[in-house]
Amino acid sequence: MSSPRVLFYVQHLLGIGHIARASLVASALAADGFEVTMVTGGLPVPGFPGPGIRHVRLLPEVTSREGFSGLQDADGQPLDEAGERQRVEQLLAILAETRPDIVITEAFPFGRRQMRFELLPLLDAIGAMQPRPLLFASIRDILQVNKKPGRDAETVALVKEHFHGVLVHGDQTLTRIEDTFPLTGEIADKILYTGLVAPPVPVPSAERYRVIVSAGGGAVGHKLLNAAVEARGLMASPGRWCVITGPNLDQASFDALAARSDAEMDVFRFRSDFRQLLGSAELSISQAGYNTVCDVLRAGCGALLIPFATGGETEQTARAEKLKALGLAEMIEESAITAESVAAGVSRLLDNPRTASIDLKADGAEETARLLRLALERAG
Repeated sequence: MSSPRVLFYVQHLLGIGHIARASLVASALAADGFEVTMVTGGLPVPGFPGPGIRHVRLLPEVTSREGFSGLQDADGQPLDEAGERQRVEQLLAILAETRPDIVITEAFPFGRRQMRFELLPLLDAIGAMQPRPLLFASIRDILQVNKKPGRDAETVALVKEHFHGVLVHGDQTLTRIEDTFPLTGEIADKILYTGLVAPPVPVPSAERYRVIVSAGGGAVGHKLLNAAVEARGLMASPGRWCVITGPNLDQASFDALAARSDAEMDVFRFRSDFRQLLGSAELSISQAGYNTVCDVLRAGCGALLIPFATGGETEQTARAEKLKALGLAEMIEESAITAESVAAGVSRLLDNPRTASIDLKADGAEETARLLRLALERAG
């Protein structure tokens, strides 16, 4: 019996969180015997999607300006009609060549509205295929709240017409999708909770830092990084720190931070052992993105969260507020971040380590594979 084929569409824009989470899911699918082709549309991210996954990149690769104000190519030029047409043709050709049993769209139609120019033709092409592939949306547990009238209804209409299911990568004891998507009741029969997509509990690193400062991909983390480094200078006994800027921090900002490193503070763009470092640290200072929060919860260290909120972003703030209410983290709003506020938060957490805990389902990647196997069996 041949392996079931999965075509997994992922468009990462500013950060690397979407492709990191999707890569964990893709690896679990491959380990379960699925033949996975991941189609990505963003700038290359070293290490993703990982071994054992066929990877096809759409050209031109696109990213977003801060605040998601528009798409641009790798050279910073706006994506034009010719570029859109090239991507649509390439995406539909991949679909026809792969002839998948299952197609997964990461975020869409709950997010990635900017990519409708290529995803709506993809949905139509899937609907015209015989046999028709099963279609699933893969979404995180907390969504960006839509403020424009009609957007949520539009999402519901697309789900009802095209999708067999919506894979919600969350644990209902922590968050429920209806908390940030008010029309969930209209598609309740399609909602499938997988649990959090998190890596295994890390083996603590032999290299010990007291505090780990990180900014995800780094594209929008310069304010957090600078405030944290300045905060360290205000503390009497900060201990040894590790600052991980992310691969997308601009070179000038990275150089300025690196110039401030010393015997007790190391500055890196990337550490492949990030999770292991968290496992031996007392405290993490970070944004409140899905993947970083999963890593921190798994590691069990203290957490000072500074959620990304530029351009009306609400998702990270909602996550940070939830974790603060549960006693799992402290939070500083992005608009209130200063060296002094960070120093005060770090001191409180180091002096009073967290004692709260919560039993979370965190094998969401493996559960996704199980749910998709079940869906194929039911489809006959």
